[in-house]
Amino acid sequence: MRDDPTFVEQIKRDLRDVRWLAPEEIRSRARRRSQRKIVVATVVLALAGVSAVAVAAPKSPPPVPPAAAPSASPTRHEITTDALLQPADLPHQVDVQLSQSGLGEPVRLADMLSYCRTSQGRPEGWQMSILSRSQTFVPKRAAPILTQSDGLVTQDLFRLVPEAARQLFATLDDLVAPCAEWLSVGPILTAGGTRTGEALHRWSVAQRGFAGDDAAILRDSLTVTRDLETGQPLGDAPSPILLAVVRVGDTVSVLRLGYDGTEAELVQLAVAAAARMCAAANPQC
Repeated sequence: MRDDPTFVEQIKRDLRDVRWLAPEEIRSRARRRSQRKIVVATVVLALAGVSAVAVAAPKSPPPVPPAAAPSASPTRHEITTDALLQPADLPHQVDVQLSQSGLGEPVRLADMLSYCRTSQGRPEGWQMSILSRSQTFVPKRAAPILTQSDGLVTQDLFRLVPEAARQLFATLDDLVAPCAEWLSVGPILTAGGTRTGEALHRWSVAQRGFAGDDAAILRDSLTVTRDLETGQPLGDAPSPILLAVVRVGDTVSVLRLGYDGTEAELVQLAVAAAARMCAAANPQC
């Protein structure tokens, strides 16, 4: 093909038609090409850096969230002994202090009130607690101790769900209403043997709102027990049965006097109990 005159002539014509760039234009294009290479290289490096961060991120420790502001009133759970009545709160000297704790127990106000309701086919109506702590103060004259009924003062302190604690007082009148006049019939132990006696109980809410966030005195004014067969009295006329119920936050205390105490004495104890309950209540006093 090199000896072909036609091919040689064609090459000469093509070379004549080629436009050669001036030196200035060659240098200008070279500078622009270099700048494009730099930009492309920068983008590639930037992308490589992003990729490296993305791969390395899981190995880095997670960011630490900002510390939460300390709560002004942390939630309390346990019922400590300082939330209970202390010997100094009582009007009489005591020799022994019995105590116990429990979980998930009903806030039982009075066994006789419970019997009144169940004897009529009604539920007991007690609210359930989360945890509780109970104590009995025994006066010196009661030694030796036989049962907790010998106590001077009995206190049950419960922690409830807040709504249940409020509900206890909201339904208190309805709780005692079926027992406003209730005739109790049952066996009575006398000196001459066991007899069947009857007594009329009158349960009522005597006072309210004298301590803590809520408080009430429950009173059972009952008549003398009479022999169901003869109609004769079996013993003397009894004193009213009294108990105090006090709420401070989510805690509820039930107080009973184990002697012939008065409503005024029970109110004073309830006020003292409410002040002590602040050590366990949510929210704090």
